[in-house]
Amino acid sequence: MASELLPEHESDPEISDWEIEEGLPQFTDQFIQKYLEGREALIEQEKSQRSDYAFRQSLTPMAAEACAIVARVLAAEHRTIWTNEYENEMAKQTGVNFFPGMMFTLAKERMETTDSWKIVSRMPKGALLHCHLDAMIDAQWLIAEALATDGIAMKADRPLDSDDARDKALIKFQYIKSLNTALPSIWTHDYEVNTFVALGGAAKSFPDGGLEGFKSWLVSKMTISTEESLGHHQGVDAVWQKFTSCFPIIGSLLFYEPIFRSALQLLLRELLNDGIRWVEFRCAFVFEFRLDGAEKPTEQYIDFFRVFDEEVVKFQSTDEGKSFWGCRFIWTTLRILGKRGIVQSMKHCVAVKKVYPDLVAGFDVVGQEDRGRPLADLTPELFWFRKRCMEEAVEIPYFFHAGECLGDGDETDQNLFDAILLSTRRIGHAFSLYKHPLLIEMVKQRKILVESCPISNEVLRLTGSIKSHPLPALLARGVPASLSNDDPAILGHGKHGMTHDFWQALQGWENLGLQGLGSLAENSVRYAAYAPDQNTKEWSKDIKDGVYGQGVRAERLREWTSLWNEFCEWIVMEYAADYGSDEG
Repeated sequence: MASELLPEHESDPEISDWEIEEGLPQFTDQFIQKYLEGREALIEQEKSQRSDYAFRQSLTPMAAEACAIVARVLAAEHRTIWTNEYENEMAKQTGVNFFPGMMFTLAKERMETTDSWKIVSRMPKGALLHCHLDAMIDAQWLIAEALATDGIAMKADRPLDSDDARDKALIKFQYIKSLNTALPSIWTHDYEVNTFVALGGAAKSFPDGGLEGFKSWLVSKMTISTEESLGHHQGVDAVWQKFTSCFPIIGSLLFYEPIFRSALQLLLRELLNDGIRWVEFRCAFVFEFRLDGAEKPTEQYIDFFRVFDEEVVKFQSTDEGKSFWGCRFIWTTLRILGKRGIVQSMKHCVAVKKVYPDLVAGFDVVGQEDRGRPLADLTPELFWFRKRCMEEAVEIPYFFHAGECLGDGDETDQNLFDAILLSTRRIGHAFSLYKHPLLIEMVKQRKILVESCPISNEVLRLTGSIKSHPLPALLARGVPASLSNDDPAILGHGKHGMTHDFWQALQGWENLGLQGLGSLAENSVRYAAYAPDQNTKEWSKDIKDGVYGQGVRAERLREWTSLWNEFCEWIVMEYAADYGSDEG
């Protein structure tokens, strides 16, 4: 017992003469051992309150060994990859100090070379519950696809004849049947504002590097750079301004039927390859969707959902996609809209739900919380929507964004109160929830899941790095949560899956481990909004029953558990020789 309780840095059994002379207690002394035993008991008592405690207790011996191996992998990487020597060398080369749990955009390239990255890449991640479709498609792929698609044109709200103009301009892309090729170049002072020009010709004639320069410039308009992410001194509003400016550009490229169909096949394939079996997309339905060869957008979004449904079915009918469970939408609208705009969007949501009931899972409002209408101000519209759903006999529950802010007691922070009172089934981000002890207890009692997006919170300047993210505080208090990637194409992931967010959490939170990561993945499967729809009572019972239930949720929890155990077996087979014991 004594040797087990010795701290790691006190492994030398020799006692020096001066310690004896001073009467310095030793770790082998009985009263010190009693203290250490009490200390260990206190730590274990606190861990028993964690949200992942039951999952840890249910681990098979094989899974427990896999988790121990991953802990040793991380410890070895801290010694050999994120060392002081490496930090100092990299600081000389880049001017940046490297350390475990450092800022995502700076650590990304290095993390993707590690054994822990290979392990997390293979992990069955369950369900992706919080992501915005129009921020999921890699910018470079989207640009290449647009250039290869006939009829795509671009326009700008000013002549793009200088670096400053190109930086500030609002640009848009669209299919145009025929163009006047004699018009002045968009890159010259003579360009007629908001006139469409052929994309291919404009790209090749880009004044700063031709085609490749054009691609780089356009990527910079569609993504947040490392410098923009790390400029914390400029505040949250500045990075949100850049963030929101990306969506209209991306949407004007993505929501043209031929490009959209190709993008969905790419996205679903890569998500499944990253261990994701189910997806719930959000999308602010204020964009224009155009069918193949059409200049005018479709009315409402019936055609959009038809195309989406066709592509999902097409993917699932392939050998590769047959293991994909499927996906749904949480209909979203912008919180900056007025009453008429919100109500109109709600009407469209109900109309689509009646045509495609299995594709619409819920409703949310999105956009920067600090700059948009708080949920309290939206209460009349939200109560109207609930009444409208009852009249139309459709079930469209709320899955609200709330607490995605730094405030403490302001109206944005108080969105958490309204989200809970309005019976949200999950809370997107809930970044400020840790400041509210009463709400924490309510979230636990009502079994509301927190959809946490750690890299998004970091890149959008809510936290300096994964180390200072508040999710560990919620997990320690027993709050159920899952991980999501939110807006990977804009935030700099460079990939469509969730491995970056899972790796960051594993690297940054010592108490988590592979066990905790597994619990977060299991939660995503447990709290997904599968079809057919459930009322509040059915939803709560199904969540509580979990794997012991009778429906789709229980079936998918059992399937995920099987995948998890296979994954743990793979870890043991692959890494036991190098990391199979503490001495290894």
